[in-house]
Amino acid sequence: MSEENPSILSHVSVGTDDFERATAFYDRLLTALGIGRVLEHPGAVAYGRAYPEFWVQTPVDGRPASVGNGTHVGFGATSQAQVEAFHREGLAAGASDAGAPGPREAYGAPYYGAFLRDPDGHKIEAVFWDQELAAKLGMG
Repeated sequence: MSEENPSILSHVSVGTDDFERATAFYDRLLTALGIGRVLEHPGAVAYGRAYPEFWVQTPVDGRPASVGNGTHVGFGATSQAQVEAFHREGLAAGASDAGAPGPREAYGAPYYGAFLRDPDGHKIEAVFWDQELAAKLGMG
């Protein structure tokens, strides 16, 4: 039986000029969130839990990869502990800190996240939305 993909996006991709370094980084980092490789092609790897939702690839036009200002990719976590593991593993794998794990009241009381910059400079995040707290606050 085929299950419908619950994501609202087909996929997101980030470019890299050092494919081996980038995929080694994401192989290690995303394990903390229960995410792994789903598909592989020359110069491209797709990650997901069940579907290829996040791609790391060399740019198809052959030009250097670049970072988008104001752009980041947020990965869903199932607990605050996963957010903390994401941040810890990311730093250990070569990311730079862009926001330690913790609540982000500006995004709503149930929001708990952490931000990193991957080795290529892409801003990434892990976020846990506390459904129980949201329900208590009438937020969902």
